[in-house]
Amino acid sequence: MADTTTRTLEMVFKTGGGKEVTVAVKDPKDDLTLAEVQTVMETIIAKNIFSTTSGDLVSVVEAQIRQLAITELA
Repeated sequence: MADTTTRTLEMVFKTGGGKEVTVAVKDPKDDLTLAEVQTVMETIIAKNIFSTTSGDLVSVVEAQIRQLAITELA
């Protein structure tokens, strides 16, 4: 059996249409800080990098790192 763990940074935004959109980044660096993530999220909003069917990204909702442990069965 092999065990693996994956990490994903999830940045959640509110759109102009009132919906939430998640932008996920695999394998974020280990020493990532909330301040760094907030700066990136604000930059994404300010530069209007992404567009969605429910409008532009207009505000930050939350950010989190999700860890998934996988154990393969032999």
